[in-house]
Amino acid sequence: MISLRTYVYIDSLQPQLAEYMATVSQGFLPIPGDACLWIEVEPGMAVHRLTDIALKATRVHLAQQVVERAYGSMVIHQRDQSDVREAGRLLLNRMNATQDDRQSCRIAWKEIIRGMTPDHTVLINRQDRRGSMILPGQSMFILETEPAGYIVYAANQAEKAANITLIDVRAVGAYGRLTLAGREGDVDEAAAAAIAAIENPSGT
Repeated sequence: MISLRTYVYIDSLQPQLAEYMATVSQGFLPIPGDACLWIEVEPGMAVHRLTDIALKATRVHLAQQVVERAYGSMVIHQRDQSDVREAGRLLLNRMNATQDDRQSCRIAWKEIIRGMTPDHTVLINRQDRRGSMILPGQSMFILETEPAGYIVYAANQAEKAANITLIDVRAVGAYGRLTLAGREGDVDEAAAAAIAAIENPSGT
């Protein structure tokens, strides 16, 4: 039996998130404006069958596939939203599930740190990150979620809501992590949008 951990539909990838995803994706790279579907299932190996179904039945492209022993995730995208929605419908049918069967998302950690010091920002920028750099004096918002995949929707909604910089978006593993930075007011707005996204994640 396949358990649905994450099911998130994004109608239009925002520019920073799309570019970030392209730095970590090993498949067909998404571009800003693409519709996107992020699915995570348990057990992990089941994601291969789901990937096969989506790619054969629609015009979606596979951006990423991560197969762990416990969990497997796939990211598909296409300019035409209808292709992505249809792929999602077919996959849910294959699992005999609806999006309501997905695991509820829990916020494991959230915090805003204001007026970052140079020592702190330098170390963050030297760590394993693929986004932009955080600058001294900026505020930083960090968010962790369980399951991990929901963090992508939170990042997209945060970027829609405010003029911020994406530092890190980690959406695989046990927990998802979002780090963003900017002026204090913008970070406050982005944080509120990200939390609202987690509380009401998008479906089809």
